[in-house]
Amino acid sequence: MKVIVPMAGRGSRLRPHTLTVPKPLVPVGGKPIVHRLVEDIAAMCSEPIDEIGFVIGDFGPEIEAELIKVAEKLGAKGSIFYQDKPLGTAHAVLCAEKLLEGPVVVAFADTLFRANFKIDPEADGILWVKQIEDPSNFGVVKLNDKGEIIDFVEKPREFVSDLAMIGIYYFKDGIALRDELNFLVENGIIKSGEYQLPDALRRLTEKGKRFKPGEVEEWLDCGNKEVTVITNQRVLEYDQEKGLDLVDDSAKVLNSIIIPPCYIGKDVILENSVVGPHVSLGKGSMVTNSIIKNSILQQYSIIIDANLKDSMLGSHSKYKGLARDLSLSDYSIIS
Repeated sequence: MKVIVPMAGRGSRLRPHTLTVPKPLVPVGGKPIVHRLVEDIAAMCSEPIDEIGFVIGDFGPEIEAELIKVAEKLGAKGSIFYQDKPLGTAHAVLCAEKLLEGPVVVAFADTLFRANFKIDPEADGILWVKQIEDPSNFGVVKLNDKGEIIDFVEKPREFVSDLAMIGIYYFKDGIALRDELNFLVENGIIKSGEYQLPDALRRLTEKGKRFKPGEVEEWLDCGNKEVTVITNQRVLEYDQEKGLDLVDDSAKVLNSIIIPPCYIGKDVILENSVVGPHVSLGKGSMVTNSIIKNSILQQYSIIIDANLKDSMLGSHSKYKGLARDLSLSDYSIIS
């Protein structure tokens, strides 16, 4: 099994947190989004993952090395592919053309999910979907009376389906997908300046490939600060259910209270503070004389005399002050 993870964009909707780190590497529950995504995929695959290909932009050698380690922790080879121009989802997958053979999972790295099923190796393909109330802002799938996918509609103005594609796909035949992606590029089949993956999927169904919907229990978006904080909340609850120890042994808790679930990273210092529930404190963070609820603080953040809720602070940021709903980028200082 091969896995392709397109993550070329840094994530404009999550700025300022993606100015110094790509969105898939922003941590939720103390672990980067892309780490959790590939772990979830590995858990639902019925066969071992041989190779994980990350499709990126110019992220730099340190981030590339980190991504390779993500794959190696799952016993897979890690490979880096580059998408130099934002030419769409189909183009992003085609950048990892080398991996398009045999069974392939494609997972776009800006979402997390929860599901209790395995991949059906007999299916031509599986597209993971989530039933939603308002499908007008999403790509949706249309089913026939057998429950098979027969069409793909992007942001329908009139109701077609309420099953939104979440950006995770399984293909039994990677070569067939590769051929259709190349067809789009070679024939200039472009919408809004981009090559779109659903156009390749439609051609595959027209040629007789049968795709099934794989419905997820929960779809966790990481598109902006508000939904990322909510995702952090849900991830912490899941990790607590698994019985994971979320407080690092090196953390110093001085006259302070931790209300679970919370992630307290390595070398964190809490002094005269109340933290939680649903708070993630990154490595080396320091919180003094403060109350923090439902928030994400990345590594080496410093919080003094504050009352924070529903907030997200970047690495090496410093805040001293009153009660606020904050979104601070890396290296910000407010006092």
